[in-house]
Amino acid sequence: MAVADAAPATGRASQNNRAAWTDFAHTGPGTLAGRWMRMFWHPVFRSRDLPAGMAMPIRVMSQDYTLYRGQEGAVHLLDFRCAHRGTQLSTGWVEGDNLRCFYHGWMYDGSGQCVEQPAERAPFAEKVRVGSYPVEEYLGLIFAYLGEGAAPPLMRYPEFEDSSRGLLEPLATTIPCNYFNVIDNDPIHIYFVHRTFNAAQGRADIPDVECEETEYGYEARATDSVGSWRYHCYAPNMVHGRRDGNPKGEAIQWRVPIDDENTANYGVNLVYLFGDEAEAYRERRLGGGVEGDILRAENRRRVNETGASVLRGELHIDEVTDRSIQFNVQDFVSQVGCGPIVDLEHQHLGREDATAIMLRKIFQRELKALADGKPTKQWTRPAEPMYLGNVEIPSSAGTT
Repeated sequence: MAVADAAPATGRASQNNRAAWTDFAHTGPGTLAGRWMRMFWHPVFRSRDLPAGMAMPIRVMSQDYTLYRGQEGAVHLLDFRCAHRGTQLSTGWVEGDNLRCFYHGWMYDGSGQCVEQPAERAPFAEKVRVGSYPVEEYLGLIFAYLGEGAAPPLMRYPEFEDSSRGLLEPLATTIPCNYFNVIDNDPIHIYFVHRTFNAAQGRADIPDVECEETEYGYEARATDSVGSWRYHCYAPNMVHGRRDGNPKGEAIQWRVPIDDENTANYGVNLVYLFGDEAEAYRERRLGGGVEGDILRAENRRRVNETGASVLRGELHIDEVTDRSIQFNVQDFVSQVGCGPIVDLEHQHLGREDATAIMLRKIFQRELKALADGKPTKQWTRPAEPMYLGNVEIPSSAGTT
């Protein structure tokens, strides 16, 4: 993915007006939504994709950074450019726990402090520093805090820490649309977008949807003739729901803006598999080394190309019958089909849109508070884990 310097927040000089409070889509530096989003930790990379001694350029909310892992395994996040002549730091070399610039060899430690300038005399290096940002690895993902001031504690999800409940699978994909297109999802869509899967489950009628704000975000409940289910949405961009596929399980996902027209979708699946079944799944999905990574990248390419073909009218969604990509293509078509940035102003929301209305209400309230210089809500997790499924653990399963 190509990277560039941070895009300016043009046309948004004043944040003390309704246009700014309702602009959820733009999250670049200086935007109101961007300020609020940066008050939370976000996953920015999958741990297994950053081996020791590697540096990578990443883009989060229209701003570029340098992510690298020291040779002993510690992860660091720095500004995108060297303070000397402004070249891209990720093109350099990782030496120990430091990063050396490719252009003239200036070296930075994980705090962003310049510690060596081969052609200069001390103490020049002591006066040079680039920005650094808190990072933490958790559940197979690398999280970063990009806001101002001290970082709050990273929120934990004990439902996914218990290895006796199944196999943990960290995931990372991208989708070419605004992050709000993706988080603004709802229970009703599965009865149309994913009707090929619902038919197999016997779901035919439209559910009643209820939505309630909580201390962590909101909880949604949907009830139809087959039964009811619930899922949790954590402010501002994360959802915890069940997996009805094969194998069954639970999933948490974060929709993180890359820029205003591209989204990184990070997730962790907890699949209810144990023993030999878990090992076979681990090898098939998580093993394979480079070959496995190439296969996953190829699968995502097929999803994006097939979805784009449907949107161009070259293929109808009903002609997409390959079950390995069908579900993801269906989501691609519905979300990217709303346009790169969804037009919220001209939408007509009704009873079925309880979750969408709740999401907009929370965003607008929090952005207005931020614009007015008032405290935003302090979101917290419940004290007890929130399990969405009863897992029958075989006595011989042990841990995975």
